[in-house]
Amino acid sequence: MDRVVLLLSVLSLGVSSQPITDSQHQFSTAVSRVQTLHLLAQSLFSNFESKLPTEDQRQLNKIFLQDFCNSDYIISPIDKHETQRSSVLKLLSISCQLVESWEFPSRFLPGGSALRISPRLSELKTGIQVLKTASQDGAEMFSDSLPLQLAPYGNFYQSLGGDELLRRNYELLACFKKDMHKVETYLTVAKCRLSPEANCTL
Repeated sequence: MDRVVLLLSVLSLGVSSQPITDSQHQFSTAVSRVQTLHLLAQSLFSNFESKLPTEDQRQLNKIFLQDFCNSDYIISPIDKHETQRSSVLKLLSISCQLVESWEFPSRFLPGGSALRISPRLSELKTGIQVLKTASQDGAEMFSDSLPLQLAPYGNFYQSLGGDELLRRNYELLACFKKDMHKVETYLTVAKCRLSPEANCTL
């Protein structure tokens, strides 16, 4: 009888630990995917900027600091402390919205990079949605409202030339790099929460 109870206990532990293992694997995959996108975004931006004259770089950087990215309308943590206080589901929801906000603009990234980026964005979005569903089915509840209020770039539909095209391309690449860094941070923190003994400080 004692052997039966022991066997049932072991089986029960095995079943209950399986979702954690699956979640860890899914989080690792999502983090790996966004890291690839972030590195690609950094490379595209660096290559683009390196081909600009120094004065153009200075002016564009000055403009970008004053301007807003399309995705800035998505409500997200304002600093690392708020990020660490946010729930896993909240971080996943924001990450998903950030990725979705690039599904259309990514087609306009310069350098013929859309073919490399679009499929990866789609894969990342699918992975995050799976993680969101798993989090919603668990004990953690997320009641905060995250409305998607994106103002479209007005020049997507225009044929631009000269300085305007240069500014749009610079803005797209800079914002894409910025947003992929955000998603990488949020997913890394969310993944870390699965290991209670880990230090999840940023």
